[in-house]
Parts: sequence; structure tokens; C-alpha cells
Amino acid sequence: MTLLAFAQSKARYENWLKTELGQDFVAADLAEKNRVMRASAFVFLRGTYWRWAELVRELFPDAARAPAVLAVGDIHLENFGTWRDVDGRLVWGINDFDEAAHMPYVEDLVRLATSAALAADQSKPDPDMCDAILSGYRDGLETPKPVGLDRDWAWLRDKVVVPEENRQKFWKKIDARKAERAPAHFRDALQGAMPEPGLAFDTARRVAGTGSLGRPRWIGVTEWQGAPIVREAKALLPSAWSFAHGKRTTRILTGEIASGPYRSPDPWMKVNDRIATRRLSPNNRKIEAATSDFRLHGLRMLSVMGYELANVHTGTDGAAAAIKKDFSARKPSWLASAAEKAAKAVLADFKQFKKG
Repeated sequence: MTLLAFAQSKARYENWLKTELGQDFVAADLAEKNRVMRASAFVFLRGTYWRWAELVRELFPDAARAPAVLAVGDIHLENFGTWRDVDGRLVWGINDFDEAAHMPYVEDLVRLATSAALAADQSKPDPDMCDAILSGYRDGLETPKPVGLDRDWAWLRDKVVVPEENRQKFWKKIDARKAERAPAHFRDALQGAMPEPGLAFDTARRVAGTGSLGRPRWIGVTEWQGAPIVREAKALLPSAWSFAHGKRTTRILTGEIASGPYRSPDPWMKVNDRIATRRLSPNNRKIEAATSDFRLHGLRMLSVMGYELANVHTGTDGAAAAIKKDFSARKPSWLASAAEKAAKAVLADFKQFKKG
């Protein structure tokens, strides 16, 4: 399949998105997405996963020979955050699996390294950044386990614990919501996500993310046992990986990958009938580069991101041994070379997009 010019590719994807979502498609969100993607090449990368899936097929045809795993797909520096597990422990890790699909494991590593380069405003990634990702990934292959913060990972825990100012901002934003009745299927999903049946709640639209803009999000808010609670319902679609590779599928793998054996998953995150529901709170949050007091592309952060990727990849039954064999046979510079090639392609698309 010949690689389309970016504008043609974008139109093709948006037509698919509208068809898949039908009356749930949020046209205003797509206009917002086109606006925010102009901010930087990093934000552009976040908003164009379908295009990434097209690019890597052309840039790295040999990657198809690498072991396939159930992978994140749309991995990048801001696809990590915190949540409370079933025992109430604070956990850090990947927290968005909307584009999960079966693909060569190397695709996730290249995209993470490319996002680090673009976030640092570099077209050529720092080899140390790539080495940090690979070092963490190697450690994760050997000893995969969830990144729980209640006892271990003290340096990371200190960075992600929510300050009181941020808690207040969260609740002020919730309090400022404009109430609007959600469609019946979203209300049903939100009702099922509440801590007990029969709770009355009001609903409002929510605009969040970059790549998922255009897909509806609704929140349900109520008081329960003396304090407010919030649930989110978000529309899911089959991964754009399948769309970009010309494969028709109705499978959504978000729930399967999120509950892999080397993760301590968010117990409030559920997938049912193409809608994902989850708890929103100051502790269940995405870590954003613009609001963090540390660099998401710092070497220590990149290492633990690589570690978490290994946690996810080794969750595919029988994949660990095959990944280790392929991983150990690669040259030390392979990731830096691949990320440089990918970053240049993304920057070329970004340039076209801003001209359009």
C-alpha cells in the first residue's frame, strides 16, 4: 500500500472515525484537535497515531520479523499516570490502551524514543535517552512486576504524589462543569461504574486527550458517603493500527492489555460494549509534561517507562523468551537509529500539516 500524503491520510482517517462513531462523533472536538496539534511536533505525534501506524510500515519493513505482542501502540511520554489498585495502593504505569493491538514489540520502543526526542525538540534523539529506555526494558524482561509506589520507587513516588493545590484545581474543574444529559448508552455505562446501584448522578461532557478527540467522553458526578465521586465513560474503537494496515476488525483489546499478569490494574477501569469507564480523582491522573516538576524525557524517567513497557509486552503468553532472543541480537545503536528516522518523518508531516 503506497504511503499517502499527510492531508489525504488525515481525511481518510477522519472519514473512518465519523463512520465508526456515527451520531456519537464530536465534530467540535476534531476542530480542537486540529488546533492543539499545531502546538509542537510532540503534540502532533500524540494526535496522529493512525499516521504513525502507516509510517512505520513504510520505514521499517523488517520490523515485521520481530516477535509480535499485544502492544500499546499509541505509547508516548504522556501515556503514563497513577491510580489506586484494588488494595488501595498507589501504582504508576501506562494508563491509556485505546490503540492496543498485536504488533512487533519494537514498534512501541521506537515510538516511545521518538516521543522523547520530539518532546526535547530534537530531530535526532540523544543516544543516552535511547539507552535509558533499553536498559529499563531489559530489566523489565528479566523481572517484570508492577510499579507500585507505596513502598518502592521512592524517587518516583515523591514526584507523582498530588499536592493539595492540584487537588483543589481538580475539584474546581469538576464543580465548574456544564450539566448536560448524556445519551442513554453512556448513562447506562456510568450507572454501572458507580460504587453501588441506583445512585442518582448528573452528567457532563468532558474534553481530554489529543489522539482521542472526536470520540465522546462523559462524566457522571454525585455525592456518595459524604464526598463527591466522579466516573468517566469514553467511546472506544478498534485500534487504528488495524485500520492503517487495511485489516477489518471489531475487536477492542483495551481491557485485555490493561489487566495483564505483570500489572496491578485500576479496579475501576472496565470495558463493555465499546465504552471504557473509569474512576476520576486527583490520584487517578495522567502525568503531563507541561504540569510536571520534572522532565518526562529525563533518563531516569525513560528507564522506568521502558521497564513498564516490558511489563506489558511480557504479558503476552509465550512472548518473553522470543523477545529476549531478538532483543539480545540487536546492535546497541538500533533504537537511536530507528527513532531518528521516525522523528524526521513525523517532522516532515508536521511541516505539511502546519502549511495546510
